[in-house]
Amino acid sequence: MLATLNLPSAATLPAIPLIARVRVHSAEELRRALREARDRPLALDGSSLNCVLRSDEGQRLMEVQGAMSWSALAAWLGRSGEPLARWVAQAHPPESIGRSVSLDSPAPDGLPLARYVESIALVTLDGELRRVDRAREAPLFRLAVGGHGVFGLLYSVTLRSAELLRAAAAATRPAESGATTPEARRRCEVDALLPPEQAGDFLAATNALLAQRRLERIRISTRKLCRGAETALSWARRDWTNVLVQFGRRETLGASVHAAEVRRLLYAEALARSGSFPAWSAPGVSRAQLATCYPQLGEFIAEKRRYDPMERLQNDWYRAVSGLMNRTPCL
Repeated sequence: MLATLNLPSAATLPAIPLIARVRVHSAEELRRALREARDRPLALDGSSLNCVLRSDEGQRLMEVQGAMSWSALAAWLGRSGEPLARWVAQAHPPESIGRSVSLDSPAPDGLPLARYVESIALVTLDGELRRVDRAREAPLFRLAVGGHGVFGLLYSVTLRSAELLRAAAAATRPAESGATTPEARRRCEVDALLPPEQAGDFLAATNALLAQRRLERIRISTRKLCRGAETALSWARRDWTNVLVQFGRRETLGASVHAAEVRRLLYAEALARSGSFPAWSAPGVSRAQLATCYPQLGEFIAEKRRYDPMERLQNDWYRAVSGLMNRTPCL
């Protein structure tokens, strides 16, 4: 069976034949839908779960539904949300707060977003809504934050909002270089993590490879990320320089295969310099690269299968990484 929660829009749901698509508007509908997924595949559109649920005095803590966008939260906060709006415009985080938590993407100060998550409300496979944090069900919190949505359906997130706003106020703009290119052009991305002292050498190797393969360099941005690992698949086990490379390709099958090869070569250049990549980039790497940077992934998948033996809760990322891990390595 298959249940996938999509935030924030049904438009990006994968084209899986004969799959029922259900839009949910509340925690109760989310619970019912997940129970229904025991009997038939469902793709759940949670785009209506986009409200602020509560904010304590002084906005120290704020609970928001998972599909709320960072821009909408900044607007809801009014003047106090202006630093958050600037960060969103400069750093382009994942659109929804729930997706950011599922990826444990970087916060404005370069720390993992988990640093600013007080708790999450998760609909688990038994169809129950459970609030988990570092004290209550800590193992599930560690798996679900940064767990790419395969340990439950995220209903809401309680943010340490005052701390997050302070981090946004101190955020610096990523350094960028590259030509302005129409948005319609097909873009390929490589999201690499480098020891700060190796970033310059990696950039030189990147430019040389793109020139050799006659690929258009669209944009390269760099930013500082900080150590702060506390989740099962954390990328933040040391301080990094994050190098995001965007290059263009033509709309042909051959160009797609070529671009995939270049992506793996660029990740190999990063790994050769003691680098890594965020777990959300795993579908674009090789099995050996994945095993090198995320040796804990095997245990993560084992925990997933203990929690969900029938693998009812899936998404594209999980299918890609579990397929890679199940593939026999080349000798």
